[in-house]
Amino acid sequence: MNFANRFTRILTNAFYFMPICILPILGFGQDSNNENDPKEIIGYPINDIELQMDGIVDEAFWLTIPGNGNFLMQEPKEGGEPTERTEVRVAYDSKNLYLAVVCYDSDPSDIKAFQKKRDASLETDDRFRWIFDTFMDKRRAYFFEINPSGLRGDGLISSGQGQTLNKDWDGIWQAWTYIGDFGWSAEIRIPFRSINFDAKSEVWGINFQRTIRRNNEELLWTGHRRNQGLLRPQNAGILTGLVDPSQGIGLEIVPYAIAQSSKEYDEENDESNNTTSADLGFDINYNITSQLKASFTYNTDFAQTEVDDRQINLTRFPLRFPEKRDFFLEGSSILQFAPRSGVDPYFSRRIGLVDGIPIPIMYGGRLIGNIDKNNIALLHVRTGKKGDLNPESFTVARYRRDFWKESSIGVLYTNRSTEGDLLLDNPVQNRNTLGADLTLSTSEFLGDNVLQFSAFFIGHNPASPLDDSTSLLDRSVRGLRFNFPNQPWSAWVSYREFGQEYDPAVGFNRRNGFKRLQPAINYAPLFEKSNIIREIEWGIYYEYLTSLENELLTENLRFTLGEIRFESGESLGVEISRNFELLDENFDILGDGSVIVAPGEYMNWGYELEASSATFRKVSGSIGYEASGFWTGDISSLELALTIRPVPGINLVSAYRHAKVTAENSGFNTNLFQLDLGFDFTPDISLSSIIQFDDVSEVLGTNTRFRWIITPGTDIFFVYNHNWLNNTELNKRFFTIQQGGAMKVVYTYRF
Repeated sequence: MNFANRFTRILTNAFYFMPICILPILGFGQDSNNENDPKEIIGYPINDIELQMDGIVDEAFWLTIPGNGNFLMQEPKEGGEPTERTEVRVAYDSKNLYLAVVCYDSDPSDIKAFQKKRDASLETDDRFRWIFDTFMDKRRAYFFEINPSGLRGDGLISSGQGQTLNKDWDGIWQAWTYIGDFGWSAEIRIPFRSINFDAKSEVWGINFQRTIRRNNEELLWTGHRRNQGLLRPQNAGILTGLVDPSQGIGLEIVPYAIAQSSKEYDEENDESNNTTSADLGFDINYNITSQLKASFTYNTDFAQTEVDDRQINLTRFPLRFPEKRDFFLEGSSILQFAPRSGVDPYFSRRIGLVDGIPIPIMYGGRLIGNIDKNNIALLHVRTGKKGDLNPESFTVARYRRDFWKESSIGVLYTNRSTEGDLLLDNPVQNRNTLGADLTLSTSEFLGDNVLQFSAFFIGHNPASPLDDSTSLLDRSVRGLRFNFPNQPWSAWVSYREFGQEYDPAVGFNRRNGFKRLQPAINYAPLFEKSNIIREIEWGIYYEYLTSLENELLTENLRFTLGEIRFESGESLGVEISRNFELLDENFDILGDGSVIVAPGEYMNWGYELEASSATFRKVSGSIGYEASGFWTGDISSLELALTIRPVPGINLVSAYRHAKVTAENSGFNTNLFQLDLGFDFTPDISLSSIIQFDDVSEVLGTNTRFRWIITPGTDIFFVYNHNWLNNTELNKRFFTIQQGGAMKVVYTYRF
């Protein structure tokens, strides 16, 4: 029996019986007709009126539209009346959607507006945020936010086992803001070409959130409960009146030009290798329908992408770094598989990156979108040759079918084909992975509580066509999860099994050959009558991990004794933990043979203290201290962070991480320094420099990046990287090992 037939038989048996057994118990079922009518806001046609987009909502057209407000507090008092008034108006023409927002404030001198750089965190600032559920499916949405300085942030929301906000997506839109004696206001223009939607529907899901930072006050237009919120499209209101919005012919061409120069230094031979190049590439996007987009990229380059935050790994397992490349971010919500289950059968950083080093991408194609309740994502990428790495082809296919209000079932397939069979030093040509996942969710459990269930199964073919000793169970993972994400009580429990030989060719995996049970419960009430404490959270987390033969390998027990959020914005947390590990082979902690942990059983207790000041202050910071037993000795770690914002647009962020490890007859210290300098002259012009050093790699690195958004969709980037190595053995202090610069120009044509 071949791989596909065996996989299908196991999958069919598992997923056929599971919903039948669980649905009657949990109360998942068809849509309820008893829910309250959602809030509604009307979009008004502009009818050829010329709006002066300056952030001041004083045009006669806006003033004839009634302001839609009636926000309610989510915090500090759930359902309470806001201390300040907010008004929103919506309009449209054939090409654009417009928002006019007025955030009244009785003390405009205390409005917080530090940030200007696109997509910067607004945990420091007053802000206004909103979402569009353009398909009214209550599962995914477009996210937008602004602050009084005109910062623009956006992202993609996907709702599953929790809510995921991917802010690395950049849409083309514009916002103008104004601060006056009434408070602050904004005018926003979003082209219909920037988003996908159901052209047959005049109704979208919509919601708004305002933050008054000095009070740490969160206001919601709808969905103000703490287990609801802006990031849950299920709790959105509706936008009506959109008649015949147009995406034009739906064609977008994005050419780019790049010039690069780099120098690599060979320490042993005391020579350097210089490389200079100039190149062209392009992306083409076409909306087959208003819901389905096809894309093609040629000679793709990601020189403008920011570097990864450096980490020191003292564990036995690999670290996972987030995706930051634009081409792989769009449609990522559809490609998500069994969210919160800890499995990644598709991990886009396996394409075009090897150990963080870029591999040239020759071309790629993508088809992403929706057809009614069917969600589709197809991706094909061809990489080029680099060094000893031969060209490869990657194919990813995802199909998910929505049913009922919040439930879905789907499949995911990946293929990795290596030209010449040399990449893995064995005769592998095609490596296939196939998985299926089921999500059952309701927001009406025992009233208006959220309850979720998910299950998944993933398997792949043998790592070599000569392998006939492993079974599909050896090369697969399976699991299920119950989730109760509510407030003040929340809880979840999950069970997973990872086969001994599980290794998805286009996925990410930390550990194999185990069974794991993980329950957790938390209680986090608001103290609405207190003027000092906002919330205290208590919780218990437990992990029980055994081998496939039921031998205990890892056991973790963690108690959150109190995580306190104060009304002032400060926080304080205390946690204790107990850990058991069975080590069945030598563990080389630093990878250089200096500290070896011998096989055996290890039981350790530890504690963690964390404190942070309010982020809206001009000078803020945090401190974390952790101490515990560590294999044959002890480990203590200290994390410090300091942020200085002398004036709006300037952010100086520093971080220091120190770890001290003692082990039997040995020990070591590690230090990691990070400095992030941000100079944001306007919301469209920014200069940033990230400086990092750790004394494990002994590499000091800088990544300096200048971005000028001439108009939305037209960008100029200047990037300069420089790395120095501190080689104490050769008595060489911080000599250059690599440096390089790049200039990239991107332009967007829309038809």
